[in-house]
Amino acid sequence: MTQQQNDYSNIHIESSMPKPWEREATFNDVLYDWMGRAPWLAISAAAHVVIVLIMMAIPWEQMGTKQEKKIEASLDQAPEEVFEDPPPEEPEEIEEEEPTEEPVLKDAEVSDHNEDDTNQDFESVQGDPDFTSDSPFDSKAFNDAIGIGGGAGGKFGGRFGGRKNLKARGGSGTEQALKDGLEWLRWHQSEDGSWDSDGFMTNCGHIAAGQTCKDPGEAQHDVGMTGLALLAFLGDGNTTREGPYKEQVAKGINWLKTQQDPDLGLIGEQVGHAFIYNHAIAALSVCEAYYFSKSPLIKRTAQDAIKFIGQARNPYGAWRYNYPPTGESDTSVTGWCVFALKSAEEAGLTIDHAAFKDAESFIIEMTDPATGRCGYDSVGSQSSRITRVNDHFPPENGEAMSAVALLCRFFLGQDPEKEPMMAKHADLLAKKLPKWDPDSKTIDFYYWYYGSYAMYQMGGTKYWDVWNKAMKTAVVESQRKEGDEKGSWDATVDPWGYAGGRVYTTALGVLCLEVYFRYAKVLGAR
Repeated sequence: MTQQQNDYSNIHIESSMPKPWEREATFNDVLYDWMGRAPWLAISAAAHVVIVLIMMAIPWEQMGTKQEKKIEASLDQAPEEVFEDPPPEEPEEIEEEEPTEEPVLKDAEVSDHNEDDTNQDFESVQGDPDFTSDSPFDSKAFNDAIGIGGGAGGKFGGRFGGRKNLKARGGSGTEQALKDGLEWLRWHQSEDGSWDSDGFMTNCGHIAAGQTCKDPGEAQHDVGMTGLALLAFLGDGNTTREGPYKEQVAKGINWLKTQQDPDLGLIGEQVGHAFIYNHAIAALSVCEAYYFSKSPLIKRTAQDAIKFIGQARNPYGAWRYNYPPTGESDTSVTGWCVFALKSAEEAGLTIDHAAFKDAESFIIEMTDPATGRCGYDSVGSQSSRITRVNDHFPPENGEAMSAVALLCRFFLGQDPEKEPMMAKHADLLAKKLPKWDPDSKTIDFYYWYYGSYAMYQMGGTKYWDVWNKAMKTAVVESQRKEGDEKGSWDATVDPWGYAGGRVYTTALGVLCLEVYFRYAKVLGAR
């Protein structure tokens, strides 16, 4: 074969072979190509990461703010154009969620009380994450008012700004008496945070050096008297975090926590016949403190206290002195338990709602339909002061149980325009007005307290105006004005002063003077 033929043959073979781009890529080809590109892919990825980090480091918000400021400045310099401010927007109404109920506590559950909690500062607690409402008394039926808040003045109600409106609400002339009463309670609180019913005199001498107050009560009522004193401070807007008396409130709540049985939830001991009285008053103050602070350090104490109230109630009935319940009920104990449950409900705690209906049925059962008088433990019956203190006081001639019944009806959602019995209750109260007359032995701070809040809810010239005038005269003028007793009220003139002492009469006296702003008017009141 010649050279020319050989060259021609080679050309022919090459032309018959597929070009590189015409060949089907094999796995080896792809792998080879990818490995050849890998370093450049890595370099490219690293470069993109660096660029992203640089972009993130640039303060775009500040640049945007500066740019906006520059634009505004340039607009301001244009004299031929006038820019008017847009009309103010209406504040958006935020629909608050209903508090989520916790699982119902079983009797067998044991509280997880932390003993160290009592020494923790309430101000350091940021609130209960389960608490969903900041606005007092969102319940429609209570018109942002009843229970434990003062809805009349907005958030925290009239309590924080209530004194500014005292004149408009009928409280003119009570400011100094209210201040002096709170000061007396402040200086007679024990170091451990309690108010000692029979031993408060050891704290005398702060108001007037070297002087000692009179009228001690009984030792078994320390829990109840501490609860009453706390209600007086809470009623004026003081909480565990806010107010000039926040230290007194925090110490008092801490002491009540230490007195609670971790199994039963009972605050105090089962001593005497009135321990459920004391517990209910203490539970009311703890629930109110929890409502305003939302502190988880208080929540368990409050919930366990309410659980005990539920267990002390007679099945399908109300309350009296015994635990376990024996089937007996009375209007007085029932009233305190209803108020504690209502406070717990408004605070978002777990309660037995059937208790409200059963309590309402009991109040109706105790009421004489002809006169409107509510009895103590039977239709038209007087309270137990007949048998306990008739050596010193005559049988009750006031209307304490009718006052309790009237206020309970408001708490339970009744409307005086739809329930005529409420007016009958109020008519009885209007005939037995407060009067400071020690010789007549008709002074009764318990009656005056319930009557003041019930008649305030009734309103009007026929009820509230008449009652308010008499109450102010009786309470303000009888308050001690000098010595270490300044700001307090004598206890020996009261039928229950022997039990609660000067702490009892003073706490209730202060609560009477807070009627103008402690609770707002409920729906249906006039």
